[in-house]
Amino acid sequence: MADRIAEICNFLQKQWPNDEFRLDPISGDASFRRYFRVVANGQSWVLMDAPSLLDDSQRFMAICQAYATAGLQVPHIVAVDLTAGLLLLSDLGNDLLQFSLNDENVKVWYRHALGLLPAVRQVKQSQVGELPKFDSAFLHRELQIFNEWFIAKHLGLTVSAVKQDMIAQVFALLTTSALAQPQAGMHRDFHSRNLMIQPDQRLAVIDFQDAVLGPVSYDAVSLLKDCYLTWPTELVSELREEFLLQLKQQGLVSEHYSSAQFKREFDLMGLQRHLKVLGIFCRLWHRDGKSGYLADLPRVFAYVLETCDQYIELAEFARWLRLEVEPVFSRSQV
Repeated sequence: MADRIAEICNFLQKQWPNDEFRLDPISGDASFRRYFRVVANGQSWVLMDAPSLLDDSQRFMAICQAYATAGLQVPHIVAVDLTAGLLLLSDLGNDLLQFSLNDENVKVWYRHALGLLPAVRQVKQSQVGELPKFDSAFLHRELQIFNEWFIAKHLGLTVSAVKQDMIAQVFALLTTSALAQPQAGMHRDFHSRNLMIQPDQRLAVIDFQDAVLGPVSYDAVSLLKDCYLTWPTELVSELREEFLLQLKQQGLVSEHYSSAQFKREFDLMGLQRHLKVLGIFCRLWHRDGKSGYLADLPRVFAYVLETCDQYIELAEFARWLRLEVEPVFSRSQV
């Protein structure tokens, strides 16, 4: 750790060879990256520390430029040492959207956020090439995280061959539904913790380096069925309908695309994401020692049950979750 701090300080001294600076840790994200706020000459910047993530840093730079070109507000890259895995970025502040939301303003802010998605969708490539495709193999890898880290590792459950077949059928349903949607640029983690309110009341976008080409509903469901916040069903339904109108106006779906059809695809997309997130939050604890995400597991599990209860194709999966998974999960939360 001391050697890494020395390397960071050496990088920063090249930026301010004649001035003092202060380095303050910032809460990290759900990856191996770390962040620091750098204060010098009465101004501040953010340092991204990703020493073993060269490809990740290159992707970050490429998507950052592509998003800026599309008109999205993103950090400005001030200085880079890719070999060391260090990026100095402009400081977008501390005002995460999550902590400014309340019942009175959520609709306004979420409409603002949904209004960013046309720009996100137009970004389909960057300097490092076309964005990766959120294809069937990608979807399968993500869904297996649920099996491996939530069911097996966190809950310690052994799943019978019959139940494994049933789960595989659910995964196939979710994959088919996702791939049947129009495909466009997708942020892949578009929610209240990755949107930052700026002094001019615009929303800046962060944590975009995992952008892919994928289903048009994904980012909207990521926002409206946020893993860190829950909003009334009526609000989610209203904003989902407004988002569908946005898609129709841009010609991404047919004028005859029904609200019921979109709700189903939206819900199934959300289920895919929430199953993955259950696994990821558990992996962050068991593999990486990050316990903070465990408190959000009940909210995400509730989203899963809510969706499964609505669709006959998911009835058997819902019964398994309620009879075999939920009792063990409830005990694990005590």
